[in-house]
Amino acid sequence: MRSSGWRGLLAAILVGMAGAGHAEDAREETLGAKFQATYVWQRKYPFGAAYSGPNSLSADLEKSYSFTATAALGARVWNGGEVYFDPEVAQGVPLSHLTGLGGFSNGEIARTSGPTASFYAARAFLRQTWGLGGEREQVESDANQLAGSVERRRLVLTAGKLSILDIFDDNAYSHDPRTQFLNWSLMTYGAYDFAADARGYSWGLALEYFDDAWALRAGRFTMPKQSNGLALNPRIFESFGDQIELEHSHMLGGQAGKLRLLAYRNQADMGGYRDAIADASASGAAPDLATSRKKRVKYGVGINLEQSVSSSVGVFARASWNNGEAETFAFTEIDRSLSAGVLIKGAGWNRPADSVGVALVKNDLSAAHRDYLAAGGLGFFLGDGQLSYRSEGILETYYSIGVAKDVWLSADFQRIFNPGYNADRGPVSVISGRFHYGF
Repeated sequence: MRSSGWRGLLAAILVGMAGAGHAEDAREETLGAKFQATYVWQRKYPFGAAYSGPNSLSADLEKSYSFTATAALGARVWNGGEVYFDPEVAQGVPLSHLTGLGGFSNGEIARTSGPTASFYAARAFLRQTWGLGGEREQVESDANQLAGSVERRRLVLTAGKLSILDIFDDNAYSHDPRTQFLNWSLMTYGAYDFAADARGYSWGLALEYFDDAWALRAGRFTMPKQSNGLALNPRIFESFGDQIELEHSHMLGGQAGKLRLLAYRNQADMGGYRDAIADASASGAAPDLATSRKKRVKYGVGINLEQSVSSSVGVFARASWNNGEAETFAFTEIDRSLSAGVLIKGAGWNRPADSVGVALVKNDLSAAHRDYLAAGGLGFFLGDGQLSYRSEGILETYYSIGVAKDVWLSADFQRIFNPGYNADRGPVSVISGRFHYGF
């Protein structure tokens, strides 16, 4: 569809949203419409750097912004069957052309493609639910979720275009850069190279089995044709990302929590760090991943904990690892990651719509990955020309203010140590302002 067609469609949707978006009080929705708009402004301060390379984070003062707006439209089409369509518009300018960091400072920036607005279909999928018995529980109206009730024991099939993070690695306290932490390392596992195009979406299917406190889900999705590219490879039996996740809900000290275990395996035509180094050794040139691309497998694991401490306080932690032999293909250049933090709601100071979050992250690279960068190789995001390796550390804190119904303003601060895993550069400070509207 041409750009003008998308603009007309989105305009028509927005005109009708005000009436449709709040028709969520009914016990069971037949039609649903939600909308969100998020603007993030960032300022990165100058920092010390002994040297810089082609893919370095600029040591100079920089400003950045991103804007996204999404309509989430859903309909119940038959018993247990729902269809969803999300048109989206995005624009923005990243810091340093989106290079120089493992944990980038704005989780929304990947959806943007420059200062000109891009209109596209973010999601278009079918969800089918089969009840298998047990008590019924209420499902609340939300983006891409119609209000109603489901059996606690059920099977759910989702197929079409969506984000893998819509289904896998959920976390109540650290998952959505539109309302929570901004850093890429905190929106999911840092080492989860999940199948997606450059905007974070993919085609595929996932099957979930729910049985009271347990959930088991597995899915296969298409990989991009090239590293962090926008075009996806439709040959899902040749180039794909598989994942499986086990989830358990529990009560600890009378407070709810969840524990998730995830494993993933990607197959695609990827470059290998060791092979690229070997190819370059004879000539003495810097290694190049393009010389070593062939069908390879990348795999990894992750563990995710969320735990309510009180009605206003929740904590979370994630740990993830991948084998780090093949190039980063769909997410970011992180091979091991640890993160933890706390989110506090403002009810304790009579501001129930407010929240404050604090988190720490430690990101690392595999030995092969760091050797490749130290030899002067360039990744999709990293490449200082050389490398004095040290773990990349991130501190992020934010305060979100509910200024009106469905409107939030946030102030965010990030301090990033050893940006790009390089002890010869940084630390760097990034401040952000975020506007979010959603109903």
